[in-house]
Amino acid sequence: MKAALSAQINKSDRNDARGIAQMMRVGLYRPVHVKTLASQKRPMLLTSRQLLQAKALDIENDLRGTLRNFGLKVGMAGTVKFEARIRELVADHPDLAAIVEPLLIARRVLREQLGVLHRQLLEMVRHDEVCRRLMTTPGVGPVVALTFRATVDVPSRFTSSKAVGAAFGLTPRRQQSGEIDRMGGISKCGDAMMREMLFEAALVLMTHSGKWSWLKAWGMKIARHRGMKRAIVAVARRLAVIMHRMWMDGTEFRWSSKEVAAA
Repeated sequence: MKAALSAQINKSDRNDARGIAQMMRVGLYRPVHVKTLASQKRPMLLTSRQLLQAKALDIENDLRGTLRNFGLKVGMAGTVKFEARIRELVADHPDLAAIVEPLLIARRVLREQLGVLHRQLLEMVRHDEVCRRLMTTPGVGPVVALTFRATVDVPSRFTSSKAVGAAFGLTPRRQQSGEIDRMGGISKCGDAMMREMLFEAALVLMTHSGKWSWLKAWGMKIARHRGMKRAIVAVARRLAVIMHRMWMDGTEFRWSSKEVAAA
């Protein structure tokens, strides 16, 4: 709208109003979906959880980096044993221990509150029929299911399930002019958190899922010809389409190709 109005020679409120009306008249703008109140609360829980998790990781990474300067390597330490490992390393360095202590306290509080929010998330998913159905898809856990539930909100607002992948920015860009026709990377439009969750779900499905499925076989076929990274993006896009169709049809994930063909 700003670019269109800047083409006017004289700027005035009257001309701006006329320009806005003209832009609306030619149909360059489409209605925007306003999410329900429940779907606005779900992203708040997800983003708050993500924020606490990111801050706790920042403290852990900072401790790893700063202690390494003194020759103290944390190594492989899980979330539970991390604090004990740090205390063990600085036991013979009282000056370092005095600096590290406030960071460990802050990290402990962040982890505790992160656990509170995560339990709220699990409780919400447990009582949501749609989320439980989406979790039958390989690679999809409570966080991915609730993120998809909150982002899509009303599945009927998409004309087809294939449109969901494009709405989340998982379809490639295209540059075509004359004899030039190039396919670029994914558009990355839409909800960034949803795109990240779908990518993680596809990564788990392709690399960690022990149970075989037609979807994993499809992704592995792409990986052999185009590489694993592109295959994961393609599987993420396919996951979005499948989960939307499952939501619309009220069905669970079909593991074999025979079940898909029969449907």
